[in-house]
Amino acid sequence: MVVLAEATLRPVQALVRWDPAGHAERELADRAALGQPPVSRMAAVSGLPEAVDGLLETAGLPPDAEILGPVPLPVRSPGQPRRPGDPPPGEVWVRALVRVPPGSGGALAAALKAAQAARATRREGPPVRIRIDPPDIG
Repeated sequence: MVVLAEATLRPVQALVRWDPAGHAERELADRAALGQPPVSRMAAVSGLPEAVDGLLETAGLPPDAEILGPVPLPVRSPGQPRRPGDPPPGEVWVRALVRVPPGSGGALAAALKAAQAARATRREGPPVRIRIDPPDIG
């Protein structure tokens, strides 16, 4: 096996030491300290600032929901390939994270789905991208 990654990265060290259980325990402890999944459920809401604000205001979020952000998303460098979900060239998008305890994950998803459907039906503003428990928040 050949590992083409920085040798000091924790996943690489776990592989070298053949310690997947220890790595999983440390990863879970780090995620618990930050309130990230799987210790909580999270949704990432991305789009133009006014669209994200509008969706979050109209969504009937669970009472235990905590909104983090929004913060500007990084702008792609010229010549960098566009990935699915990247903002169109020239637009500045923001992302807000909505965090709830694990028991409220279904209510969070339902609230965001209903708000997104209502916006689409009324054709209110630009689209908003919603991702539940996105892998790129850690």
